[in-house]
Amino acid sequence: MSFLSWNCCGLGNPQTEDELVALVTTKDPKIVFLMETKVEKCAFDKIGRRIHFTNLFFVPCVKSGRGLALFWKSDVDASVQTSSECHIDVVINQGEDDTWRFTGFYGDPDTASRENSWDLLRSLSHRFNFPWMCMGDFNEILFANEKVGWLDRSERQMQGFRDALDYCALKDMGYTRFPYTWCNRRPGDQNTWIRLDRGVATVDWVFRFLAFHIHHLDAFHSDQKPLLLCSDSEFKRFYKKGCPFRFEAMWLKDNTCEEVIKQSWEGESDPNIDWGFNRKLTACQLNLRVWNKNCFGHVRNTLAKKLKDLK
Repeated sequence: MSFLSWNCCGLGNPQTEDELVALVTTKDPKIVFLMETKVEKCAFDKIGRRIHFTNLFFVPCVKSGRGLALFWKSDVDASVQTSSECHIDVVINQGEDDTWRFTGFYGDPDTASRENSWDLLRSLSHRFNFPWMCMGDFNEILFANEKVGWLDRSERQMQGFRDALDYCALKDMGYTRFPYTWCNRRPGDQNTWIRLDRGVATVDWVFRFLAFHIHHLDAFHSDQKPLLLCSDSEFKRFYKKGCPFRFEAMWLKDNTCEEVIKQSWEGESDPNIDWGFNRKLTACQLNLRVWNKNCFGHVRNTLAKKLKDLK
């Protein structure tokens, strides 16, 4: 069982949709939780077909910048219990000995309304007594060292988040790779990195899934990084089966190749030169992979089929 959680900052952008499809294809999560979707149901249906997920529950976008969606595969026994513009609460394997609970959570981005999010979290904690894992964009940090750059975070804000987690007996699950999940992409002294996204869980959930860890992934068409929760064995498998990127000479025969490269390079900017250069390279690789699949398909399979037809 693996999970992907991502504040995608709008799925109306075709490049963001392609990036989501690429993430799901390479990481193979069983459940996908999306925030700030900003699209209607027809867009979710299309995405579901592209990622081959048969189950969908979504919260419509009732405010600017909102909207939630939860996809899960057909072999996952998931039952949605409650939802709001800030959460989707699900029971996994209901009625079985290994029943547990997942909540996709989106903290209110308005600082003045942040306490409402913590009240919601406290309310959710009373609903069931199952092992519980909660994951998403909480729009808050626990400690000052989870933010780098520009203005300091209010200690009162952070304490409110800590108090809510303590009340719910939820523990921070930590992470691997780059320590922050959101960047404002502003230049100079105003550049800010913050760890807004995380997973938290009750102790009984952690003990049941000891080999599971959260990984911060890269994303290039959203200000926020996706989170992948999976077992150590699954994470190793992702990298064993991945093929290294190779630029194919045949791509140059298609006039649209140059445009894909230009858009990838010009679309990524970062005040940190080294980090920004790496983002441009990775975005270029990702977009070329998607473009190659749509434009050329699987060349070896096509050639094999043609040879078979000739015989």
